Amino acid sequence: MKVNRLNRTLAVALGLFSAITSVAAQPASDTLQSIIDDHWAYRLEQNPVFATTLGVRDFDDQLGSPSIETSEKQFAKAQEFLERLEALDTTTLTEDEKINYKLLLLDVQNDVESAKYGGKYLLINHRWGPHRTIVSMANRLPFFTQTDYESYLARLEDSPRYLSEAAETLRAGVAAGWTQPCAPMEGAEKTILYHIVDDVEDSVLMKPFETQPSTISNSDWRRIRNRAENIVESVVIPAFATFAEFYQDEYAPACRESVGASSFPNGEAYYEHRARVYTTTDQAPEDIHQIGLREVARIRSEMDKVIEQSGFDGDFTEFQEFLRTDPQFYAKTADELVAVTSTIAKKADGALPSLFTKFPRMPYTVKPVPEDIAEGTTTAYYERPSGDGSRAGVYRINTSLLEQRPLFELEALSLHEAVPGHHFQVALAQELTVPNFRRYGGFTAFTEGWGLYAESLGLDAGFYQDPYSNFGRLSYEMWRASRLVVDTGLHMKGWTKQQAIDFMASNTALSLHNIEAEVNRYIVNPGQALAYKMGELKMQELRKRATTALGRDFDLRRFNDALLENGAVPLSVLEDNIDTWIADELGR
Repeated sequence: MKVNRLNRTLAVALGLFSAITSVAAQPASDTLQSIIDDHWAYRLEQNPVFATTLGVRDFDDQLGSPSIETSEKQFAKAQEFLERLEALDTTTLTEDEKINYKLLLLDVQNDVESAKYGGKYLLINHRWGPHRTIVSMANRLPFFTQTDYESYLARLEDSPRYLSEAAETLRAGVAAGWTQPCAPMEGAEKTILYHIVDDVEDSVLMKPFETQPSTISNSDWRRIRNRAENIVESVVIPAFATFAEFYQDEYAPACRESVGASSFPNGEAYYEHRARVYTTTDQAPEDIHQIGLREVARIRSEMDKVIEQSGFDGDFTEFQEFLRTDPQFYAKTADELVAVTSTIAKKADGALPSLFTKFPRMPYTVKPVPEDIAEGTTTAYYERPSGDGSRAGVYRINTSLLEQRPLFELEALSLHEAVPGHHFQVALAQELTVPNFRRYGGFTAFTEGWGLYAESLGLDAGFYQDPYSNFGRLSYEMWRASRLVVDTGLHMKGWTKQQAIDFMASNTALSLHNIEAEVNRYIVNPGQALAYKMGELKMQELRKRATTALGRDFDLRRFNDALLENGAVPLSVLEDNIDTWIADELGR
């Protein structure tokens, strides 16, 4: 017995020595690649619906888990990845590998730091939640084969477990002092109750069954469709009813009166962390607040000039009121709003060759925001294309409350969300020869900074030809500058929701409904609103630097290509990339 045990011990020891020697003998780049691969595989495993949207079909019947236990395991795994990265010898890495290392290290460091706070408890807000994860599958997942439908039904059958775990996590958040503020959550129960329908055919979850794919026989289609009706009626709707009861009876009454992140346990440190994550800089919130005030003053001066050029007889406040109330600036029907938006998007498509030399292959479409969230959400948003090319990108335009959706903003909005904005950047990134965590991930300061920078490219591409659309552009830029002031005001300076609304109403031409929807978003997502203007300011700074250095040899198309060629990177990495590009251009 002792001999056998000794032999086993020696065998294990020799095996470990062999493994250690093998790892030590590997080049650092090989080890880095293994960490990159392991990290990406774990991310997909933990986010199975996301994996399916990218064309990875290994987890098609799974929803994932929003439980506290899962969050703790994810934190432990993030620490493990961090230790592996910090143990690497980076001196032998190539320049491209060093960028991969730097980006993954920052990504993992953010994950580890985030776990110190209670963000894991904030699973729901007025725009999103575990219930939306379920209903959004009807629009996000591929539906081509019988297996696709069977996998979808397996996920729907799992919805009671998923919503129950989410409720337990939210319940733990109440006990820990990590709940959403009352103000933005008013009426949020409607986004759950909307899906508790009397007739199963009215459920958005039945949308994938409107058209029978040619790959499925009539008999199989009838069977699958009947099964879907039964699951939605007897499994999903009761689960939603239980979750709605929990939300209304337990969670909503426990909301926080304060709207600022500083009211969370260790809230000031939490907000400083969020500011670092979203801006990819170490600038203090107070410094960001002051940058915002300076930008507001600068843009206001430009807006006053446009008002004068328009020939309007009145001051800034009167011009705002004119834009907010005159019927000429608003669509009469939802179809008209979508049609005008589509026309602008088509014009932007045609302008791309004047702005770039490289173009993505994936197309995009213009569609309305889903009805169940439209009134409570923002003016528009973008949905990325699938990784396998089976689904185009989607520019979602909000067609609710038409009297709050001015047409003079549509040029800036469309350039931001579609092309040359989010769709152009995201679709191009997905075609890069870089690791998947860079193709499908990225840093918000870059992605949203690019969106705002893309609005300014309209000046180079022949947009904003009338004073109203130009004022709309400036109003949108003012909106992002105001975010620097408002977000830091709410979460660092103790501002009320009304103070934030008043500041934006005084400085932008946004409708009051849009302003309230935006402020609600800033409240439930501290720090995210800082990314837009901070990213755009860096890109404008780099464009000015390149223009000065290159003079008449500056090519805007090549510069814009250079901004995008490495995907969505932190602003410090972007600056290094552009400095290298400028040096290369000078040497041509």
